[in-house]
Amino acid sequence: MTDHPRIPLAGVIGTPIAHSRSPILHNYWLKRYGLQGYYIPMDIARADLEEVLHTLPKMGFVGLNVTLPHKESVLKLADIVTDRAALIGAANTLIFRADGKIHADNTDGYGFMANLRQHAPDWEPKSGPAVVFGAGGAARAILAALIDAGVPEIRLTNRTRPRAEALRTDFGAKITVVDWVQAPHQLWDAATVVNTTSLGMVGKPEFNLSLAELNPKALVTDLVYTPLQTEFLTAAAARGCKTVDGLGMLLHQAAPGFERWFGQRPDVDDEARERVMGV
Repeated sequence: MTDHPRIPLAGVIGTPIAHSRSPILHNYWLKRYGLQGYYIPMDIARADLEEVLHTLPKMGFVGLNVTLPHKESVLKLADIVTDRAALIGAANTLIFRADGKIHADNTDGYGFMANLRQHAPDWEPKSGPAVVFGAGGAARAILAALIDAGVPEIRLTNRTRPRAEALRTDFGAKITVVDWVQAPHQLWDAATVVNTTSLGMVGKPEFNLSLAELNPKALVTDLVYTPLQTEFLTAAAARGCKTVDGLGMLLHQAAPGFERWFGQRPDVDDEARERVMGV
């Protein structure tokens, strides 16, 4: 149990925020473990971010999840920034400490790796190159996690090449930038393939690059989880690949924050998945 003097409050901030499934997950965990506390979605405008971060602790908030467009901005407002959040250049988890300081962390890479370890326990990141589609904020967390896991080479591709080049500058020589239209020809020997773009998400364009040259032994994962089985994953499975959907990353990245705020490490299991998906 937490030793916080009041019923602890936490939440997720962003704009828009109504689509977030984090409140379903965290409030389910609170009920599952019989813990006091509430988790609240809050639509916060950019102009109000600083005032909100300094006001919420006074109201009993012990921390926040952070989503777009605030993941980078909160780093400038935090008093303590973990090394991984600094490397990624964004934070998704804030802890309001008892001494009044704001602690910023990024658990996206942890969530990504934990999801793969749970659903593809035989995956060997060191066994060959990785191909990563996309160069946005999510890609930064994935690149850091893959490098830390020992992936020998990462072939990074993005629809606008300069964004990928910028990530190569930040993350170093293990990154090779590949033109978007040439990326399908880089899949033949890949051990790991990751879509970090929003392509294939409900309401977004489909992922339209061919996977005809995809290595059938590759592990393929998509960060998109609406729909759970994207066309990207369907095409990879048709090639014989082991595939992992993106929902587990959402669940696993949430666990460290929940533990810090409410004092209980939650289980990421089928029951949690079903609750978040509304099954």
